[in-house]
Amino acid sequence: MIRAAILLTLCTVAVAADPQPLFREDFTKGADRWSPTDPKAWKIIDTKEGKAFSQFAQSAYKPKHRSPLNYAIIKDIFVGDFVLTAKCQSTVKDYGHRDLCLFFGRQGQDRFYYAHLAKKADDRANQIFIVNQADRKKISKTSTPGTDWTDGWHTLKLVRKVSDGTIAVYFDDMTKPVMTAIDKTFTWGAVGVGSFDDTGNWREIVLEGVRVEKPLE
Repeated sequence: MIRAAILLTLCTVAVAADPQPLFREDFTKGADRWSPTDPKAWKIIDTKEGKAFSQFAQSAYKPKHRSPLNYAIIKDIFVGDFVLTAKCQSTVKDYGHRDLCLFFGRQGQDRFYYAHLAKKADDRANQIFIVNQADRKKISKTSTPGTDWTDGWHTLKLVRKVSDGTIAVYFDDMTKPVMTAIDKTFTWGAVGVGSFDDTGNWREIVLEGVRVEKPLE
């Protein structure tokens, strides 16, 4: 009881010491477990591979700071350490900043991280970013010249370890990360999927991790 009270005071109450299966989504029962920035820009579709959550339109969401416009967050699950995997499909014509994103450590509309996987890398694309009550800021230590988007399905994975701040993002090859970062600003938060300002489809989303209780604000 004493230890639990101490952890609550620290605002990160871990339910398990090791990563646990927390969430699996195939969208066969809809998308009620998701909170999009603009619900009108998302819908469930049928694909040859099964049901998918389609970010099919531009978002009407206008963030206070320069940051992604269109994403959906898993409701009521907050994690510290975690592994997030997803199948995704970019649905826009090829161009330099063609992208899809993974979101994590989200504590509010202007406090979160995101991994931006874009066709060509620069300081604004194909990097890991933090949004901390200001315009997004690049924090990635390593990246690649670009993400090899095609019109087919790809697999993304993001691994987060809060004790040392490490962040690693994988694209198709699950043995070698395509971008990495180290940051300890947000040690817990919600996770999600989406894009900066493009469109795409998502399916087979799995979250494993250490669940924490959201602190009272």
